[in-house]
Amino acid sequence: MEQSRDQPAVPVAPIVETKSKKRSRAETDAPSPTDVVAQAALPVATTATPRPVPDHASRSSADDVGSWRNVPLEPPFSVTGRESATANDSASILSMPDSAFSEGCSSSTSVPSYPAGPRGSLSPPYMFSGPHQPPQTSARPADNGDDGADDADDRREDEEEEDVEQAATEQAEEGSIIVDDDDLATDDGYGTDMNTSATTSLAESVRDYIYENGRRYHRFREGRYNFPNDDVEQQREDMKHAMVKMLCGQLHFAPIGDNPHQILDIGTGTGIWAIEMGDQFPTASILGVDLSPIQPEWVPPNVRFIVDDVESPWLHPRNYFDYIHSRHTVMAIKDWPKLMRRCLEHLRPGGWFEMQEVYHYPISANRAKPIQPDHPVARYWSLIMEGLTNLGVDFHAAADGRLADMMREAGFVNVTERVLQIPIGTWAKNKVLKTVGLYWRTILMDGIQAIALGPLTRGCGWTREQVELFLVDVRKAYYDNTMLAYMPFHIVYGQKPKGY
Repeated sequence: MEQSRDQPAVPVAPIVETKSKKRSRAETDAPSPTDVVAQAALPVATTATPRPVPDHASRSSADDVGSWRNVPLEPPFSVTGRESATANDSASILSMPDSAFSEGCSSSTSVPSYPAGPRGSLSPPYMFSGPHQPPQTSARPADNGDDGADDADDRREDEEEEDVEQAATEQAEEGSIIVDDDDLATDDGYGTDMNTSATTSLAESVRDYIYENGRRYHRFREGRYNFPNDDVEQQREDMKHAMVKMLCGQLHFAPIGDNPHQILDIGTGTGIWAIEMGDQFPTASILGVDLSPIQPEWVPPNVRFIVDDVESPWLHPRNYFDYIHSRHTVMAIKDWPKLMRRCLEHLRPGGWFEMQEVYHYPISANRAKPIQPDHPVARYWSLIMEGLTNLGVDFHAAADGRLADMMREAGFVNVTERVLQIPIGTWAKNKVLKTVGLYWRTILMDGIQAIALGPLTRGCGWTREQVELFLVDVRKAYYDNTMLAYMPFHIVYGQKPKGY
């Protein structure tokens, strides 16, 4: 938020200069050794004859000071203080309209206020109530050669600046920074909404996570997703998003046009894809759905999230969405044909459904030297697939064009599949692919335990100790660039027939 251009800017000294102001009375009254030496070294000053100060100058300066100190402003208001509500398990984090903030500010109480500095400066507060800006100071009397009057004016201005500095420091320390009603519009579209509706806030039971083997898992529809949702895993998911963007250079491949209206993100995770789509298409309404309520509250106003299971019946009507997106959900979906039929029903005629999924098994770029099944990395992913299969998840649904075939069988047309290679490690010569490979290896290494714990303990009956012991060799093997390993990244999208 930038400072209003017509608002006078008053220089404010750095706050750090005020740290040593508090001293005891004894320290204040007693002269310091430095003062004693200085007084002994300096000659005795003669008393100057005081000169009269023009009455109109004193009156003008006094009026200025009084006008500065009697400016009524808005009472302190906490921008982040909000009420919370509870609802059922299907709950959302929505975007708050600007009116919700303006209603919370009242001008019935007056408190002192001072000019604002730019955001990030050492002169808080940076937000003020627009109509109550400090008045412009009156013009200084013409120079009549009276140096004493000028010195008096300078001293008064210095005192005013010190008052402003002190007030700014107090407001910052007390958390009572005054808010500008005119500047409460959401910053770059990032706001939060707590409107009361059936999908407004989260029930406490949804955030009542479960902990297993030292990792945190979702509570809603417990067991549907076999991977953790804690902070470490969220950072890894965001890194996956950055890697895919670097590899693909775009957020989607389906030709959805410039003005899609309703967009659904299945398995939204941290919500980073939905948030960036909200920025890219500000006129579209983006909905992210996930089993875990781990999305941020500060999002573009056209983005919202709900906690729900996409394999359960959908609440939205048929022929509703223009574009449905799914990425990194192959380890969670149990019935792909059913999900595709549901997407077809809820898409508008001519709408698009796109999936972006990794085939999680290492393949060597050297066809003459394929990776052997007993290689630690290959064995690791084979066990992950075995555990998820026992849990009812088709982990290799993206292999051999199966997703594209299922999409055609569901009734989609213009089905297109693109396959990109994600290097594992830094063996690629291309700078972009080398960076992508570094990202991907880091993602797999950071998630090596998170990926293995659920499938191996829940699906294969291993203990945590057995998993940790097995992972020692896998970690070492990931740094073997000689295997030239990569994983295929399948991008599949199809269109709902316009006459459907």
